[in-house]
Amino acid sequence: MRRAGVAVAGAVGGVLLLSGCGAELLPLAAVRLDASGAPQAVLRPCGDDLIHGLSLTGAPAEEDSDRNLSGWKVPGERHGSDAEFPLFEPPAAWHAQAVGQQRVIPTYSYRLAFGKGESDYEYTGLVTFRAADLAALEPGHVWADGRAMSLGEFEGLAEDSC
Repeated sequence: MRRAGVAVAGAVGGVLLLSGCGAELLPLAAVRLDASGAPQAVLRPCGDDLIHGLSLTGAPAEEDSDRNLSGWKVPGERHGSDAEFPLFEPPAAWHAQAVGQQRVIPTYSYRLAFGKGESDYEYTGLVTFRAADLAALEPGHVWADGRAMSLGEFEGLAEDSC
């Protein structure tokens, strides 16, 4: 997972060096549990921005690897819009490509992310989490920005971040 982070950071860094500006990591993604206890993704890109790199990656927390063993990726770019969906079932229209096991693995760390895909690369929407983070959520709460919060707090945080 560390290599994945390093690889992503390296790619982002390369883009930033070429563009001369820095992309911010913004709390525009969250995870939560629905009423039945199933994990859900919550995405709040800024307006109708063109986004790319939309993915869920998961691998053993202690593994130093760039492998994705549990998740999916959406090819290409698409215009952003608010979205909520089962964590391992992105909307069919996105043509997501499943990778590995399609369930939350307790020993894995996960990363749900997307980036602004336009030439003025400004931000990456990101949330990282583990199964224990989801299990500890109270009803009506999400995991975002490294902590639990109400859905309303997340909505405000995401709106203020744009």
